[in-house]
Amino acid sequence: MDVVYFYITRRIVMLNKIIDHTILKADASKDDVLKVVAEAKKYEFYSVMVNPCWVSMVHQELADTEIKTATVIGFPLGATTITAKKAEMQTAINDGADELDIVWNIGKFKSKDVEYIKKELDILVNVAHENDKLIKVIIETALLTEDELKKASILVMNSGADFIKTSTGFATRGATIDDIKIIKEIVGDNIAIKASGGIHSAEFANELVRLGATRIGTSSSVKIVTQ
Repeated sequence: MDVVYFYITRRIVMLNKIIDHTILKADASKDDVLKVVAEAKKYEFYSVMVNPCWVSMVHQELADTEIKTATVIGFPLGATTITAKKAEMQTAINDGADELDIVWNIGKFKSKDVEYIKKELDILVNVAHENDKLIKVIIETALLTEDELKKASILVMNSGADFIKTSTGFATRGATIDDIKIIKEIVGDNIAIKASGGIHSAEFANELVRLGATRIGTSSSVKIVTQ
């Protein structure tokens, strides 16, 4: 198997081991999802990221591997209620999800309703951690100003979430170099960073990792690790 290696602070990182191999398109069929699962097994990706309806099947398909089952919550707009997100999380957990990537309420954040955001994060982080699951918070950097991005990074860092994640891949753009630079400057090593959306080359993934991303979300995983 060919894999891409990156050097980070004198450590060798196998890129495949930090990739969430992703299929979230609306028209993804059962065969499409199974193809992604097969690719994850072949290239030993960190996880398979799917919409919630596929979690149970993917969990069963990955049962004999170390590959994680990951899913999205409140995707892709983040505009559902806290109660709905909590229920969606619990269902995904019951179906076998190991990791949950939640879209926070972008509209509430843009409205400067910090108390709502803190409440949402507190409830959802608790659900994940009470069930020994990892939680990533998608802030959708494409829709934020630089000042908002800094404030968002602080809120997620202080929430106890495991990761701050840049993008859904469904907005006007995905992760950028500047996004990762700004987030890393704010959070340091206090929370992990997942870069996602628009990552289609090993060169770009390499640069995002060099700047501080410790997880990559992409549907171009095979292309990246075999370039």
